[in-house]
Amino acid sequence: MSFDLLSALAVFALVSVITPGPNNLMLMASGANFGWQRSLPHMLGVGLGFPLMVVMVGLGVMQVFELFPPAFIALQIASVAYLLYLAWKIATAAPPGEAEATGTPLTFLQAAVFQWVNPKAWSMALGAITLYAPGRSLNAVLWVAGCYVAVGVISTNSWTGLGTALHRILRNPVHLRAFNLLMAALLVGSLAFVLWR
Repeated sequence: MSFDLLSALAVFALVSVITPGPNNLMLMASGANFGWQRSLPHMLGVGLGFPLMVVMVGLGVMQVFELFPPAFIALQIASVAYLLYLAWKIATAAPPGEAEATGTPLTFLQAAVFQWVNPKAWSMALGAITLYAPGRSLNAVLWVAGCYVAVGVISTNSWTGLGTALHRILRNPVHLRAFNLLMAALLVGSLAFVLWR
């Protein structure tokens, strides 16, 4: 991959991962509710799970949907249901003291698997492969995935760090409840991509 193409890919990848979406809203909510350290498995699940998805998409997962279109509809339904469940979980998260004792952030595996029902992740993976690995050669697909690993470090740390910084402001249970309701509403709002395209 040429330096110019790699630079363009890096900008595309950074812009696509750092803009608000389900992953980033959930990372911010996790940082606010559980802190950076307890959110680390969630961060790693996003940061490594999405590039793995990019590799799988680049190597032909989309052919399943081309051969069997109802599978794509089933994926959309599962995406909506799971995002609504996560929004409910965020909206009903316990206040800081209780959250530290009883609440749990997403695990590495949950966050990695979430990429497969995340509408923004699908859009990003398809766009990146189409633009930067159109021939779907293994080498090009791995460059795209590797770039997402690198920029994912920036994004996951930024959003979780923002949530962790907000934790100090959100020590008041009323403020935390309002924040969690806002994050849940924004997560549900992110479904507009799936429902109205």
